[in-house]
Amino acid sequence: MSLRDRIQEDMKTAMRARDKDRLGAIRLILAAIKQREVDERITLSDVQTLAVLEKMIKQRRESLTQYQNAGRADLATQEAFEIDLIQSYLPAPLDDAGIEALIAEAIAATNAQSVRDMGKVMAIIKEQAQGRADMAAVSARIKARFGG
Repeated sequence: MSLRDRIQEDMKTAMRARDKDRLGAIRLILAAIKQREVDERITLSDVQTLAVLEKMIKQRRESLTQYQNAGRADLATQEAFEIDLIQSYLPAPLDDAGIEALIAEAIAATNAQSVRDMGKVMAIIKEQAQGRADMAAVSARIKARFGG
């Protein structure tokens, strides 16, 4: 079962359970997936769907911070709920050792020597760590390894 199919099944379950909050959040997820499919005229793979979900989480984290700073606990609670729901569709996150192993494998595979080769390394890691690691943190680790 693809990730999108799983999300659609969860939507049906939420409808049957009359869980308005969960249903609304799942509909937002499906709308974002559908929007990207329409924009690019493709059917998203699971990896591309994970990219959409990561983007949604990033947006909600930024909103959460803004709502908390503005003293809007009601909106902050809704954003936190959506973050938790979206994260439930992501694969289990990689630990530090797993990330370091991926970086070492990618550097060896690309024969990377400096920060200039970082794009090649990130391309390989992104395929394997999509949805399982914060790519900004991975990028920072690669830069540190190259001394940049």
